[in-house]
Formats: sequence, structure tokens, C-alpha cells
Amino acid sequence: MADNLEYKGYLGSVSYSSQDAVLHGKIIGISDLVTFEGSSVQGLKTAFEEAVDDYLETCATLNKEPNKFFKGVFNVRTSTEVHRELSIIAEKKKMKLNELVNKAFDFLVNNEDKVLN
Repeated sequence: MADNLEYKGYLGSVSYSSQDAVLHGKIIGISDLVTFEGSSVQGLKTAFEEAVDDYLETCATLNKEPNKFFKGVFNVRTSTEVHRELSIIAEKKKMKLNELVNKAFDFLVNNEDKVLN
């Protein structure tokens, strides 16, 4: 199951445990681990929405930022061949490698369904 749940701007993962015969997931993009489960799709959706509401209420009570902080910096590992080809493309376009990679990231973010199907 590749679909996610969405509620109040938050995404929830969707998984199935054949051992427990239960649907379960977690809220994506937050620093804390918040899980939910249900025995049906509607039950899972309801549990997800309740988990988001509870999480937001708890964060408000604790005066805590609910969203995960992203610095915008992370390492990307690739093959030496791809690294070389990207460096050549960047040089031909008179760009820094970081600038080229960010353009590729922007394209992916704006065309996710076309690129990853």
C-alpha cells in the first residue's frame, strides 16, 4: 500500500501487518513518534485524525513546535560515475554542483508523480 493519509497538513503512513491483521501507520515529518492503527480503512483514517489532533493539542500544552526542523543540509551518496556526470553537466552550464542538484530536487518536488511512477 503506497498511499498516505492527509489531515491538517500532516501525512500519515499506511502499512498492513498480516501477523496482527491490522492496518497501522505513523505521522510523517515530525520529530516525535506518533503511531495509530485500525482494523478497517475508515478506522485507520479516524485513528490518524485523532492522533494528529492529540499531537497538536499536546504540543500546544507543552508550548512545543510540532513540525520537525529541517536544516536543509544532508549528504547524498551516489556512484562515482553519476558524481562525475553531474559535475560535468554543472560545469557545462556554468553552475555549482549544489545549484544543479537543487534544480533537480525542485523538478522532482514539482513533478513527483511523473518522475516516480
